[in-house]
Amino acid sequence: MRFDTKIGIVVREDLAAWQKLNVTAFLASAVAGGKPETVGRPYEDGSGNEYLPMFRQPVLVYATDGEGLAGVRERAVARGLRVAVYTEELFKTGNDDDNRAAVRAVKEEDLRLAGLAVYGPRNAVDRTTKGLPLHP
Repeated sequence: MRFDTKIGIVVREDLAAWQKLNVTAFLASAVAGGKPETVGRPYEDGSGNEYLPMFRQPVLVYATDGEGLAGVRERAVARGLRVAVYTEELFKTGNDDDNRAAVRAVKEEDLRLAGLAVYGPRNAVDRTTKGLPLHP
């Protein structure tokens, strides 16, 4: 099935493995929370146990360096795509309020991005992430 929208997550390639997974999980939750239509119905196994719903479409995860992340953010914003950011400062915070304050304290050109997620029309996301390798 081909979707007319796309979810792309880009993580900084020099992060530790646990940080990449953490960043990816938080950014995926941002898309799900910000665009509820991306989430399908709950799952159920053959015994009747219910499980949480997941995205209705694939999520592509890319890797790049800090400069590449900044470029993706700029292209996404210029195209009007929905963007979620995870900055280095968020590794040091312990709650949602502090997370927001940490991002709010930094101007866009000074963001030290660890990762970001983009969501929107497939072609626009493709152009925004063009040239990025999928995460290994």
